[in-house]
This record gives sequence, C-alpha cells and structure tokens, in this order.
Amino acid sequence: MLFNTVSFAIFLPVVLVLYWFVTSKNLKLQNLLLLLSSYFFYACWDYRFLFLLIFSTGLDYFTAIKIDDTSNVKLKKFWLWLSICINLGFLSVFKYYNFFIESFSEGLSSFGVENSLWTLNIILPVGISFYTFHGLSYIIDVYKERIKPEKYFIDYGVFVSFFPLLVAGPIERATHLLPQIKKKRFFSDVCFRDGLKQILWGLFKKVVIADNCARYVNVVFDNSDDYSGSTLVLVAILFAFQIYGDFSGYSDIALGSARLFGIDLLKNFAFPYFSRDIAEFWRRWHISLSSWFKDYVYIPLGGSRGTMLKQVKNIFIIFLLSGFWHGANWTFVFWGLINAIYFLPLLLLNRNRNNIEIVAAKSFFPSMKESLQMLFTFGLTTFAWIFFRSNSLQDAFSFISNIFTKSLFLKPEIHPKTTVMLIFVFIIIEWFGRRDEYAIAKMFQDQPRFIRWTFYYLIVFAIFYFSENERQFIYFQF
Repeated sequence: MLFNTVSFAIFLPVVLVLYWFVTSKNLKLQNLLLLLSSYFFYACWDYRFLFLLIFSTGLDYFTAIKIDDTSNVKLKKFWLWLSICINLGFLSVFKYYNFFIESFSEGLSSFGVENSLWTLNIILPVGISFYTFHGLSYIIDVYKERIKPEKYFIDYGVFVSFFPLLVAGPIERATHLLPQIKKKRFFSDVCFRDGLKQILWGLFKKVVIADNCARYVNVVFDNSDDYSGSTLVLVAILFAFQIYGDFSGYSDIALGSARLFGIDLLKNFAFPYFSRDIAEFWRRWHISLSSWFKDYVYIPLGGSRGTMLKQVKNIFIIFLLSGFWHGANWTFVFWGLINAIYFLPLLLLNRNRNNIEIVAAKSFFPSMKESLQMLFTFGLTTFAWIFFRSNSLQDAFSFISNIFTKSLFLKPEIHPKTTVMLIFVFIIIEWFGRRDEYAIAKMFQDQPRFIRWTFYYLIVFAIFYFSENERQFIYFQF
C-alpha cells in the first residue's frame, strides 16, 4: 500500500476513527489496533513476508529479555550476537546474496575460470533494511543498558512495525519511540492540523515534484547515449530533485501520519540542498540513517578519536557501508566512496563542523559566499547522484563521458518547462520555511484565514492535477 494511493486515503481515516473514537479509553487496545493495522498495511504488499517481519520482531523481543535477565557477560554477548547474526543473515540472503554470487562469478570469469554458481530467484521484502535496523538498535541499546527491554510484545511490535515508518523510515530508536507508545496519548487539534499539513506537503513533494521529474529522468537515464550533454546535465539536476522530493516527501507523510495518532517520529530531512558543504549536507539528509551509523558503527570504531589516519579510515567505512546499505550494486558503493572523498578535505582541515546552523539564519537572503557554497555543494551532490541512479558503473561512466562532449553546449532535447517552473516555486517555498520543521509548517500563519486556505487549496489542486500515475517511492527498494 503506497501513501500516494486511494487505498491509503481510505485506510488512514478508518484507522484514525477506530483509534480515537473506539479504542481511545484503553491504551492497550490502541496499541493492539496500531499493530494489527500495521501488519495489514504490510500484508497488502505481500502477506508472505509478513511472517518474516513477525519473526524478526519476536527474535529481538526474546533476545533482549534474555540479555537483561542474565548477569553473565558471555551469555549477554551470546544473545546479542545471536540476534545480530540472524537479522543480518536474513538481510544478507534477501538483499545481498545474489550480488555477492554474481560479483564472485564475474571475478572468476575475468580470470578465465568457467563457473555456474547458483543465484536465488527471490524478491526483496519491502522495508527489510529499515525494520532490521530498528531491531538492531534496540538490541544494542538493551545490551549497553541504555534502555530496559520491553516486556509487552504488542508495544514492542508497534515500535518495529508502526505503519507510517515501516517500509521507508525514518529509522527510529527505542529510546525515542517506545516511551511514546507506552504513554497515554490525547487528541490535540493543533497536532492533528499540523499532521495534515505535513502530509499535504509530503504529497506535493512526491506527486508534483518527484513524479514530474521522473517522467524525464527515467527515459534519459535508460538511454543516455541518445542525448546531448546539455540534456544529461539537465536530467541529472532533475534527478537530484526527484530523489529529494520522493524520499523527503515520504518522510513528511510518515511524520504527519504519525502525528495524527499523537506520536512524534524522528526528523529525517532538514533542507539538505541549502547546505554549504558536504558535512552539513549529511547532517540534513536521511538524518536517521546518518545518526544510526554514527552511534552504532562510527563511535564504536573510535569516531573522531585517535590519529588522523584512523579518523579517515572510520569515515570511509561509514560512507561505504551507507552506500552498500542502499542497495546490492557497485553503483551504491561507488556513490558512498565519492561522498567519503568529498568529506575528506573537511575532515583534514577540521572544517566538518563549520556550518551547524541553517544558512542565512538571521537574514532573508544568503551572502554571496553562502550562495556559491550552496551551488558548489549541490553540484557535487548532483554528480554523485548519477552513480546512485545508474543501473551499473558502466552506465554511470558512460553518462558522464557523454556530458563532456561538444553537445554540452547545444540546446537540451527535452523541454520540461512546467517541471522547472514547479521546482523553482518549490525552492522558494522551501527557502521561506527553512527555519521550521517542514517548509509550510508556519507558512502564512500570521495572515488572514482566506490567504492560508487559498494556499492549501492550491497545493491540493496541484496534487490532483499532476497525479496521473501512482509511482512507487524510490526508497521502497532499499
């Protein structure tokens, strides 16, 4: 079930009515409703993989209790590593087995060794990377005694499976979400309206921005040899906005939907294309994944402590793992490598914490220096996105080589005037709202109601006008 479908538009109000009008007096019933609704939501994609989700949930629930019940250090480690190995084992089989087998087979073939290694004809369960990381963070936090294990299975099940975040995040922490699940929740008009606004903005990002860009991106990326360099540059820029609109749009819908139930999820995006360097970009893009790798991999490796060589090694490990997390393809690994290389000068010059506050925080317009920094950072990011979007490294290098030809100075062969205009409007709105949780959170709040509602109706009109097809969210594949 996709957020941008009629089925979700029916599903969400039904669950909300049951949640606030039928089960509101009993917290356990509310949480049971959320769990069953989440399982139904997931089963609508493929009910067979629902059993994998339930097994993973039960495994972490059981092993966390075992870790807490014993004082034997070796036994604690046994239960910890049992959960980690099984979880990563499932993830490896479904997501990475064929990749490793095919890469190994190609390696043997390059040396002239005949082989016929087996691959598996399986599909990737939606959201497995996300709910696996939910469980891993919980197990590690229990082991590190940051949180006590949850004894009530339904509450823990909601933490792992809560439908707004189930298939594409944000990657939640038990320390943040479980206390909200266990606490009585009360209906709030303010939170409900805020949730609806964030859903509305998320749908605009997805349907109006991302899906419009996708119409051109998909055609050109799959046939890059047929287009001029200027067209390829334009399409690379369109993909940068497609993936931002698609993924941050999903996150906005997820956060807004959760707020309708009185639950706050972790913020996942903070206007990343207004970043002045790559370090700032990664503090603002897919925040829940970046912070997960920082807390559970980077810091345990030593983080920024130790020699500069060790710090560089840790940075490369984090970015390569982040790339590999996104998919079983060398394009994602190379994308991670490029971002590590981008990050390296900032680390060596100790400038990776220079830009913490949002750009032009105390003024409306950025300075010339900030404008150039943002354009340069956006250019670096867009170049890296070419590898992220390409089907193979060969396709990515071919795409780039086709840019740097005489055709770079020709007029583009595609004319996405409407899409470019929409992106321009989108950037203006995002710039106005860059200090808030999401762009339209406080937009026109000091203006008469007529102006506010006219603005909202224009967004609704744009969503319906451009909703030709129900396109899947990009991050569903991860």
